Amino acid sequence: MNKTTESDSYYDSLEQMSTADLLANINKEDKTVAHTVEKQIPQIEKLVNAIVPKMEKGGRLFYIGAGTSGRLGIVDASECPPTFGVVHGLIIGLMAGGDKAIRKAVEFAEDDKNLGWMDLQSHNINEDDVVIGIAASGTTPYVIGALENCQKQNITTACIVCNENSPLSKVADFPIEVIVGPEFVTGSTRMKAGTAQKLVLNMISTAVMIKLGKVKGNKMVDMQLSNNKLKDRGAKMIMKETGVSYQKAEQLLSQYGSVRKAVDNYNG
Repeated sequence: MNKTTESDSYYDSLEQMSTADLLANINKEDKTVAHTVEKQIPQIEKLVNAIVPKMEKGGRLFYIGAGTSGRLGIVDASECPPTFGVVHGLIIGLMAGGDKAIRKAVEFAEDDKNLGWMDLQSHNINEDDVVIGIAASGTTPYVIGALENCQKQNITTACIVCNENSPLSKVADFPIEVIVGPEFVTGSTRMKAGTAQKLVLNMISTAVMIKLGKVKGNKMVDMQLSNNKLKDRGAKMIMKETGVSYQKAEQLLSQYGSVRKAVDNYNG
């Protein structure tokens, strides 16, 4: 398999470049990522439309990966409860090496083909769930093994990879292949590949949450009011929806605990 993620950078003698040139060239490469993601919108659409009915009947969404890919899945999963007011455990991020690998690499954890499935089983994975494998190379044994076992158990699978025709794509019902090309620093997939994966994860989770009714108009009406900035944002949303004063909006927000409930229960 030809891995474009491991191909030589288009640039050389990086250590001799000025700071300005380094930054300009990294930015030049980054500009190509969104256009590459755009080509995969039809595949992302199919995946979102497969996830929504599963979640409507109580299913969960799992992200599973290693290294940068695993961390990106955990970030996206952890941001959904505060953003959309969903319960923790509805979207779950798993990575090779467990939670300690979020901060520090766990050597060879990604090379065990059985561990990914074991991690999923610890969450009582079932046919109502959807599992997205994230791996820039598309060759990570931890992720491949997890998706292989999911397919044997009739669990819907998808993947986000940055190489064509990878082993991971072959065990995904919905393969998303974002081919970003060689990295600025050869093989450093935390760069363009990681950016591409983050963009796709944003698209998937945001679109799914909107389809599940977690956004009203263009507002996060179910967001958790976990700090003063968000309480202020919530009060201003209520002001706009109801026409009440800021002080009254704060009172309604405190009384009902969410923007949606405050607006729905306000009767003027």
